[in-house]
Amino acid sequence: MTLFQLLMLGASAFFAFKIYEHIQTLKDLEQNVNDNQENEPRSAQAFSPFSPEALVQKADIAYEEKDFDRAVALLTEANAKESNNPDIIFKLGYMLQQTGNDEEAMKQYKEALELDNENEYIHNSLASIYRKNGEFVSAKMHLITSLEINNENPITYYNYGNLLVDMQKKDEASAMYKKAVELNPEFSEAKQELQKLQEN
Repeated sequence: MTLFQLLMLGASAFFAFKIYEHIQTLKDLEQNVNDNQENEPRSAQAFSPFSPEALVQKADIAYEEKDFDRAVALLTEANAKESNNPDIIFKLGYMLQQTGNDEEAMKQYKEALELDNENEYIHNSLASIYRKNGEFVSAKMHLITSLEINNENPITYYNYGNLLVDMQKKDEASAMYKKAVELNPEFSEAKQELQKLQEN
């Protein structure tokens, strides 16, 4: 073997070793990253590059498509990135309620309410779960508070009417439905419930 061939063989062996060394370094680095991820909780930024606002917009689209589970996942991520935002927490509660998870929805509503006690929609949503659970006193309390915040929301009167029907207070329920229709003459659901009461 000539000197040139020996030099080429040595060079090849050296570069092969360096490539092997580089690959091993990359593997060790990857292993360390994986070990750290297993031992440490993921940061909010590790989930995705989307901003909380973008995630909420995607959740709204998912809601329109009736993909409530995806909406919940997106809002959970948005909440992780921007905690203590009552609007995000409220929306998360609403989406959870759509999936039938009333217990977790209630937790989210209560958390949102602590941050924004003057939100009529949170009070309405809490009332709907309390009503469903037969806790009429708590439902009524939240509906009264909602009306104190805004006494011109026809949905609140409609919800209050539904509660009063459940409580066997038909005359009072009728007055609530009438008020809902007065505020929104196109409110077909309120008209239907009012007609049912008048027929019975």
